[in-house]
Amino acid sequence: MGDNLKQKMLGAVTWSSIDRFGQQAIQLIIGMILSRLLSPDDFGLLGLVMIFSALSFVLVESGFGQALIRKVDVNETDYNTIFYFNISASLFLYTVLFFLSPFIADFFEEPRLTLICRILFIAIIFNSFYLIPLSKLGRVLDYKTIAKVNLISTILSGVVGVAIAVAGFGVWALILQQVSYHFLRMVFFHFFVKWKPAFLFSFKVIRDFWKFSIHLLSTSVLNIIFNYIFVLILGKFYQKSDVGYYTQGNKLNETFSFTFQSILVGSTFALFSQIQNDDERFRRIFREIANKISIVTFPVLMGLIAAAHPLIEVVWSAKFLQSVPYFQLLCLASLFTPLYTLNISALNARGKSKITFRVEIIKKALILVSLLFTFSFGIITMLWGYAAASIISYLISIIYLKKEITHYIKHQVLDFIQSFIFGLLIAALIAIIGLATDKSILILPIQITAAAIVYILILKQFYNDLYNKSVIYIKEKLLTINRNKR
Repeated sequence: MGDNLKQKMLGAVTWSSIDRFGQQAIQLIIGMILSRLLSPDDFGLLGLVMIFSALSFVLVESGFGQALIRKVDVNETDYNTIFYFNISASLFLYTVLFFLSPFIADFFEEPRLTLICRILFIAIIFNSFYLIPLSKLGRVLDYKTIAKVNLISTILSGVVGVAIAVAGFGVWALILQQVSYHFLRMVFFHFFVKWKPAFLFSFKVIRDFWKFSIHLLSTSVLNIIFNYIFVLILGKFYQKSDVGYYTQGNKLNETFSFTFQSILVGSTFALFSQIQNDDERFRRIFREIANKISIVTFPVLMGLIAAAHPLIEVVWSAKFLQSVPYFQLLCLASLFTPLYTLNISALNARGKSKITFRVEIIKKALILVSLLFTFSFGIITMLWGYAAASIISYLISIIYLKKEITHYIKHQVLDFIQSFIFGLLIAALIAIIGLATDKSILILPIQITAAAIVYILILKQFYNDLYNKSVIYIKEKLLTINRNKR
């Protein structure tokens, strides 16, 4: 990867990382404030209807964003056709959901949801207006601008949410935070990307893109439904506060696991698309990325499982301690998700969206089977089944990847097994410290410090090249900051 593409990729991964980690850090801080101002019921109310927003976002985008990135000779007709499709789809979906809102409220036996839905779903329309500028930036690997827009929007919408919460408007702080986030993204993406729509439209573009995007869309819809399936079960059969506990546990899990996935889906798909026809290079770069992902994700997620109790207490406060088992099991389910996402990204970049859809169908079938067998035993047992289905799905994905790029299963396992063992060691250390420390206020900082020291030693001893590159990168950034101050 020693060429201009390598530099672009490094820049894309760097800014994707800044974007995702920055957003998650900001959202974590804002969430810490809001969790102390709002009740579990407030978070539960938002959680109940987020599935409809999430489904609408993917239906509006319809997989066309990745199709635009993947197409070699994209033109203005392509951009304008998809732009008008996105807007038309968003207006149609908002209208449908506006009239369905009372039925959603009836399903969950919560009258307040009617107005909440009608306000929250306005974000769907705002979302449709910035999808083309976002795709144009992704196509040229300009993740620096994407990061700027996302971070500014996250900060400003967070300020809106906190201000409304302080004013005592409860759940509306969360609703208007969501709406303002998408409104601000719409404004800033068009500010940074000087693109104006023209009166160009072609049904042929829709038909051509549809062959590729239909499988991505189907996969995304399945993912959304199954990502929110526990919210639907809790919302229908349990208390609204239980939805709040689950939502907060899931949010903290996504702060870490979803960050890795977002970086992978965006930056690696763009990279793999550019080298999709060079098998040897594709395989080599894939292994390099998989190896580096593993040494980050396994220690982090296993460490989080071990430190769950003090972490939840510090981040969300003691009133959310019922979120602990939800958080732990969701982290377990996410353990192989970054590597699974990398496999899916690689297959999609090779034009195998039909195969990735098949893999997702298998994954969802496994989850459904686990739910059928565990439903009568309660939500915790259901989450154990969900974790098992997620891990088995990763093992299935490596079989398909082996067939596509001749990347042997033995080599795929070797790419992560060492990192997996180091993750177990770090988790064991954190758990032992948790048992040995009496004062709860000291547990988390001691656990973090000890885990960080051991992790750095592991990097230096077993991943010296990555360690040295990280040290050089940090030094360069610190020097840059010092120069800018002068």
